[in-house]
Amino acid sequence: MSKLSAKDTFLDLSDYGRPFAKVFANQLKNTRVTPIHVTLVFGITGLIAIYFILQHHYFLAGIFIVLKSIIDAVDGELSRVKNTPSYTGRYLDSVFDIILNFLFLMSICSISKTTFWITLLAFFCIQLQGTLYNYYYVIMRHHSVGGDATSKIFEVKSPRALAGESQKTVDLMFIIYTIVYGIFDKIIHLLDPEAYKVKTFPHWFMTFVSIYGLGFQLLIIAAMLSLNLIDFVIPFFIYYSVFIFILISIRRICITQKE
Repeated sequence: MSKLSAKDTFLDLSDYGRPFAKVFANQLKNTRVTPIHVTLVFGITGLIAIYFILQHHYFLAGIFIVLKSIIDAVDGELSRVKNTPSYTGRYLDSVFDIILNFLFLMSICSISKTTFWITLLAFFCIQLQGTLYNYYYVIMRHHSVGGDATSKIFEVKSPRALAGESQKTVDLMFIIYTIVYGIFDKIIHLLDPEAYKVKTFPHWFMTFVSIYGLGFQLLIIAAMLSLNLIDFVIPFFIYYSVFIFILISIRRICITQKE
């Protein structure tokens, strides 16, 4: 199952790792490797990137950040080719992402001129940006014929476990997920509460929104590290948040439920 039907597929600037992910997933299709194993690997890859940041090896850090982004796409692709959708894997992937995002920024903070509180603000901004992207993307997936509906527009209760996973584990991962992401979901829903009524978004709009996808955010961080612009990474993502209001304004004015 694809995330979107063919007619709804758009140029996703944050999903540059997808072609590589499909190749790796097909290679792993008939092995004992599970999507959760791959999730653990991208977590380790992210930790290696953090180590290189702390050691001032910024180019290598950038390489491993991009590699982490590519591997991050493999677990979902592997789940699709093996036909083993999992709420446990989906929540674990998201929890790993937010932890690594926090650690990326804190490691940059520790060796740059940025203060802790400004870094915390940048972390909040990055997560809010990513939540806007996910909000619109999940809405589009739910209205896409044959699209992946594992992610929910509104995460209000723990879903029923799918085949091969424990309900207790799903419930626990759901609680953790809502704790770390709940505030961001609520803010974005408050800013654009009517978006879920839209049946589809224009491809150009979703491509614009994809600048807030995690893959694109990590690509920016990797590029800035490689160019030795470490002191500008955290301020950049604070100012980058201006597009949140631009995108929401475009959606509310130009794209309605009549689309």
